[in-house]
Amino acid sequence: MSEHPESPTPAHGDPLQGNPVTPGSQASFGTYRRQPVSFVRRGTRLQGRRQTAWDEHADAYVVDVPRHVADTSVHPDFVFDAAAEFGRAAPLVVEIGSGLGEAIVAAAEARPEHDFLAVEVYKPGLANTLLRIAQRGLTNVRVVQANAPEVLGTMLTARSVAELWVFFPDPWHKSKHHKRRLVRDSFADLAARVLAPGGVWRLATDWSGYAQQLREVVADSPHFRNAHDGELAGSPSPLTAAWASGVDCEATGEVDEVGGWAPRFEGRVLTSFENKALAAGRVIFDLTAVRG
Repeated sequence: MSEHPESPTPAHGDPLQGNPVTPGSQASFGTYRRQPVSFVRRGTRLQGRRQTAWDEHADAYVVDVPRHVADTSVHPDFVFDAAAEFGRAAPLVVEIGSGLGEAIVAAAEARPEHDFLAVEVYKPGLANTLLRIAQRGLTNVRVVQANAPEVLGTMLTARSVAELWVFFPDPWHKSKHHKRRLVRDSFADLAARVLAPGGVWRLATDWSGYAQQLREVVADSPHFRNAHDGELAGSPSPLTAAWASGVDCEATGEVDEVGGWAPRFEGRVLTSFENKALAAGRVIFDLTAVRG
């Protein structure tokens, strides 16, 4: 994974917080409200089928948001009106980091009574998602190219989301990069803001160190309860399996006595990414948190 140093010279201040923000930094390697962003921009150029899909379907499916300081930033005054966008009132499912759109498009096809919003920073991934949506003739999916904390912090209205998905976020496995992980205490607060009471936050990762952090974030949040608290502890724990596997870089040979892991979410199709992880012998961790 490529790395970029942070920009040393802020160009102007954040009108909401008064802290420096470098225009364009959120698109590559900078910060959002003093927090490092959780992504590094790779290729954004569209070619072939992806360019065609964007040209033909963006008007119908891409949420056109006013920008703030970068092409992945959302102006803080913009609010997404799901009922107006979809032309109906329906439970809203939001996936953060939708990748190539495999999971969210499959779910939208299987659950036509729900509406879905795919949030992704990589334009080629969104173009792939558009292609999948169009091939299936779906009307209950929209996509947005945006930084997740801004989507959860201002773009979505409070208590408007039925389910929030964060599947296989970048683990940033080096200790010096842990600060760039998406899911931390501050993210739990944002998730709690948008989820309706009783709403579900689903998480998955194939990295044991990050899995433990996700579990701790849920446990430490006053807004959520672990729907499977204490379950799959000891020998049935995926963490115990990961530690014993020899594949996981943080293998210790210990036994996880805490548990709290959810069974695999049946609504998440096996994506190409997850299949690669399984083929490499990695263990998949699922967590389900319920908004209080």
